[in-house]
Amino acid sequence: MEAATPSVQQGGARAWGVWCIAVAFVSYYFSFQTGYSIVNANVQKDVGLSVAQVGHIAALYTWVLAACQFLSGPLFDRLGARSVLLPAMVLVTLGVFTFANANSFGMLLVAQACVALGSCTGFVGAGYIGGTWFGWHKFSFMFGLVQFAASMLAVFTQNLLTLALSVLPWRTLFNGAGMGGVVLLGIAMVWLRDANTVTVPAGQTFGALLLSIPRSLAKVAKVPHVWAAAAFGALCFGVLLSLGVVWGPKLMTIRGFGRESANLASSLLWLGLAVGSFTIPWISDRVQRRKLPVLIGLAVQMFALVLLLYVPTKSSTFDMLLCFTFGLGNAVHMLAFSTAADVVAQQYIGTSAAMINGMFSIIGGVMISRPGMRAGLGLEQGLTPATLELAQFAGRPLMAGLCLALIIALIMRETYPARRH
Repeated sequence: MEAATPSVQQGGARAWGVWCIAVAFVSYYFSFQTGYSIVNANVQKDVGLSVAQVGHIAALYTWVLAACQFLSGPLFDRLGARSVLLPAMVLVTLGVFTFANANSFGMLLVAQACVALGSCTGFVGAGYIGGTWFGWHKFSFMFGLVQFAASMLAVFTQNLLTLALSVLPWRTLFNGAGMGGVVLLGIAMVWLRDANTVTVPAGQTFGALLLSIPRSLAKVAKVPHVWAAAAFGALCFGVLLSLGVVWGPKLMTIRGFGRESANLASSLLWLGLAVGSFTIPWISDRVQRRKLPVLIGLAVQMFALVLLLYVPTKSSTFDMLLCFTFGLGNAVHMLAFSTAADVVAQQYIGTSAAMINGMFSIIGGVMISRPGMRAGLGLEQGLTPATLELAQFAGRPLMAGLCLALIIALIMRETYPARRH
C-alpha cells in the first residue's frame, strides 16, 4: 500500500500549511486539557464530584495517553502522518462532545479516555511533520515551535473560557469546541499530506505491523541516555501539568487572588512555557549545549515554586511574574526530545520522541493526582483549609520531583553532536 503523496522539497508554503494543521490539532486537544483547570469547579458542582474525583479525571487523561503514547512514534515511522492523525482527530472530537454532555463521573472518564487515545499521536505527530517537511536537522527548533504555538493558544483559551463562563454554561462552550473539532477534521481530510511517499511492505498484516513496534521500542530502550532524558523531562513537565491543569488556580486563590485573576495568573504558566519553548531550543543549538540550559531552567523553576509555596504574597503582579518565570524555566523539558534525538539513529527519532512523551504522561498523571491526595491527608491531620500551610504540604511531591530532575540532569552527559566526542 502506498500513500498518494510523492516526495516533495523540504520547506515552503505547503510545508507550513501541513505543519499548521498538525499544530492546530495539538492546540485543540491541549486547550481542552488545560481548559479543564478553568471549568473543573463548574463540572464538580454540576455533576457532583469530590475533590479527589476532580484530580482523578485529569490524571486518567495522562495515564491513558501514556499507555498508548509508546505506539505513536513507530506508527508514524511506518504509516506516515495522514493515516495516523485523521483517526486521532475523530477520537478527540468524539471525546470533547462526550465531555460536554456527561452527567456522571463514569462518562467524564470515558470522555477523557477518548481524548487521550486521539491525543497520544498529536504532539509526536507534529514533531514528525516538522522533521519530514523541514528536515531532521531542524527537529529541535520545530518541536519547540510546536510547544510554543500550543502553549500560546492555551493561554488564550484559558482566559477566553474565564470570560465565556460568565455568560455561557460550560456544556455549551464544550459543545462549541466539539464543532470546532469537526471543522478541523474536514480541513485535515483535504490538506493534510505526508512529505514523502509512505510504503507499507506488500503482504504485511496489521498484526505484523503491531509486532514490529516493540522491536523499534526495544532498539531505543537499549540507549541509557534516552531513559535519563525521559526521566528529567517527565518530572519537569509533570510539575507544570499539575499546576497548569488543576492546582495552579487553587494555589493562586490561596495566595489571595480572586477567581478570574487566579485563572489569569495560572495561564501565565503556559505563556512562560510558550516563550521558553520557542527560545530555549534555539539557544541550545546556538551555544551547542543541552545540559547547561537544562540545569539553568531547572534552577529557575525551583526558585519560582519555592517563592510561590513558602513566601507570602507581596503583590499580585509579582506572583504573576513568578508564574511566568516558572513556565519559562519549565520549557527546558523540550530539550529531553532534543538530547534523545542526538543519540539515536534518524529512523528512530519518532520512536524516541514517543517514548519520552509516554514517560511525560505517566509521571504527569502521578504529579496531577499527588497534591489532591496530599491535601486530603493534610485536612485529616488538622491543617486549616485554603491556607499556604496546606498548599506547602500538598506541594511537597512537586518540589521533590524537581529536585530529582535536577540530580538526573547533573549526572546526564552532554549530547550535542559537536561536543559529545
